[in-house]
Amino acid sequence: MNKPQAASAFSPDCAVVRAGESFVGKQGFTYAAAISAESVGAGALHMQILAMPPGVRGKAHKHAAHETAIYVLSGEAGTWHGEMLEKHFVCRAGDFVYIPANTPHLPYNLSATEPCVAVVARTDPHEQESVVLLPELDSIHP
Repeated sequence: MNKPQAASAFSPDCAVVRAGESFVGKQGFTYAAAISAESVGAGALHMQILAMPPGVRGKAHKHAAHETAIYVLSGEAGTWHGEMLEKHFVCRAGDFVYIPANTPHLPYNLSATEPCVAVVARTDPHEQESVVLLPELDSIHP
């Protein structure tokens, strides 16, 4: 994959960007950032590809003051959410997901054999800056 090109030091402009090098985020999943403050000078948006390997579960977390929108490209995932992870939903290829700002959630891949791949957009232009890990919630759904 190509690395995102650096944004102009003056002001953002229209850009076509390929996803950057993959990295493992605080949540425990692999991401490839594309649109961000660092790549194109975005001021209020971040967009990336999320790849959840088969059978993998993330870490309980929230995004401080930032909303998240997800479009599932392939596979299916479950997500526990709410203050004590008391609520649950399942999303599949073709589904859109909305997670409000400051909402604790714990996503996991439902399949033991297939990855789940999604496009993630967040109102935080810096991918990992707003991630707040919630280790006290990790043991609720082992």
